Amino acid sequence: MKFIKTKLDGVYIVEPRVFADSRGWFLETYQSEIFESNGQSYAFVQDNHSYSAVKGTIRALHLQNPPYAQAKLVRCVRGAIFDVAADIRKDSPTYLQWVGVELSAQNHKMLMIPRGFAHGFVTLCDDTEVVYKVDNPYHKESEVGILYDDSDIGIEWGVKNPILSEKDRTAKRLKDCVIL
Repeated sequence: MKFIKTKLDGVYIVEPRVFADSRGWFLETYQSEIFESNGQSYAFVQDNHSYSAVKGTIRALHLQNPPYAQAKLVRCVRGAIFDVAADIRKDSPTYLQWVGVELSAQNHKMLMIPRGFAHGFVTLCDDTEVVYKVDNPYHKESEVGILYDDSDIGIEWGVKNPILSEKDRTAKRLKDCVIL
């Protein structure tokens, strides 16, 4: 696997080696020794799988407060997404900066997002499925939702009229959230 640094400390684009032949292809999506040799030591405890029926669906911006904060390894297994990590660590030199990368079933890329970042994505086509590993289980009381279009973060989603859940539509601006 190839680990590509982004402008945000700890956020990596992960490109697995794809072994293709006339039958199709094979790849490893996670191997602890390879991750550890690249400074990424996580004990993943839960896998999540989401399906979005319509292009332009935004699922964002989500995180959990400590001690239930989550690192995430995200990949798209059907369709394509623009996946985003936003640095909300107040003491970070890249506070309020974000990175986005296209993840698709065709390019096999993954995004490794450490704790302390908000995460979200927009679907780039209909019938999109995303799977991701987390290193802490879901904990409703620690969940924080930041408004996807918070101007303090300024994510360029590329969608004018996104499809949003009620929860994402009514999320708060970062300045009004309790982030520990």
